[in-house]
Amino acid sequence: MSALTPLSITVIYDNNPYDKRLKTAWGFSALVEYGGEKILFDTGGDGATLLENMRILMIDPTHIDRVVLSHAHGDHTGGLSGLLDYGARPVVYLLPSFPETFKTQAASKTEVIEVMPGQPITEHMFTTGAMGRNIPEQALVIQTDQGLVVITGCAHPGIVEIVQQARDLFAGRVHLVLGGFHLRDKSTAEIKAILRDFRQLEVELAAPCHCTGEQAIAMFAAEYKENFIQVGVGRVIRFDEIAPKE
Repeated sequence: MSALTPLSITVIYDNNPYDKRLKTAWGFSALVEYGGEKILFDTGGDGATLLENMRILMIDPTHIDRVVLSHAHGDHTGGLSGLLDYGARPVVYLLPSFPETFKTQAASKTEVIEVMPGQPITEHMFTTGAMGRNIPEQALVIQTDQGLVVITGCAHPGIVEIVQQARDLFAGRVHLVLGGFHLRDKSTAEIKAILRDFRQLEVELAAPCHCTGEQAIAMFAAEYKENFIQVGVGRVIRFDEIAPKE
């Protein structure tokens, strides 16, 4: 793989605090910058919070090239209308199962693409495609020199299943998994089993947030130690500054 500007991920919207200047709210959104592209993964629950946090972080919404929406829940899609009303015109990548009214409204202002599994978003970023039956969801997979980076919205289909899908599609070691793991209602035993699966899948770095739940986040922190990354709104992860520790 040719040398690229180091991958950077900025969490713009999350219910977990990090940068005290920013507003926390239920939902998730992260800006991914890599290979000269700016990709917004999810848009949080409302446009006002998303745009104000962007303003404080000095992120210009009109410079966002693409938006990838993980699933159709409002805490991940609610900021899109505000973004488009602001004047941003990113290409929007969503699942075919999204409501027709949502797709029509978005398509009236910008290009909308319905994704297939493994479809490229950019040269180095891809979608898992739709996973799960009850709540279809996609995750973003980024190919880097360090390995695969997987970003999830809520992981409704199962966080382990999403990581496995990324490995199956793109045949590489998993450097980092970041986002909502949807473990708030899981028992201690269930979370321990998921941690064992993460180790078996050789996930190097873990950065759970949003709907993961306090107990599960604490358990990931205890298991991963120096390879756990605390995530909240305003956290910036630069991949030239992190590396797994033995």
